[in-house]
Amino acid sequence: QVQLVESGGGSVQAGDSLRLSCVASGRTFTDRAMGWFRQAPGKPREFVADISPTGTSTLYTGSVRGRFSISRDSTGNTVSLQMRDLRPEDTAVYYCVASGVPRAVRVKLTDAVWGQGTQVTVST
Repeated sequence: QVQLVESGGGSVQAGDSLRLSCVASGRTFTDRAMGWFRQAPGKPREFVADISPTGTSTLYTGSVRGRFSISRDSTGNTVSLQMRDLRPEDTAVYYCVASGVPRAVRVKLTDAVWGQGTQVTVST
């Protein structure tokens, strides 16, 4: 069974940092872009960041650029999101995703594999 399992969420204060991790099991994703989305209460799920299969290309949504950093390890099994200077508006459930299309530089959501999500809560 292919799974993505996120960890590292929690409750922090504005200005703090968190590091989210996503570990794949059941297969590796070395040929797939991977990324993070988030969903705040009452809002649609939104793109946060992704990283190419080789790890050489990254993309961030504007609101997190310069504060968040996505990375992946050489095994293709783990992708991380380092979050700094967290703000209340970063509060959401964060989801890891593996692209459904092999070798695409950016995450493609068709047939994508999703994790179950991890809650991040940032208070003032």
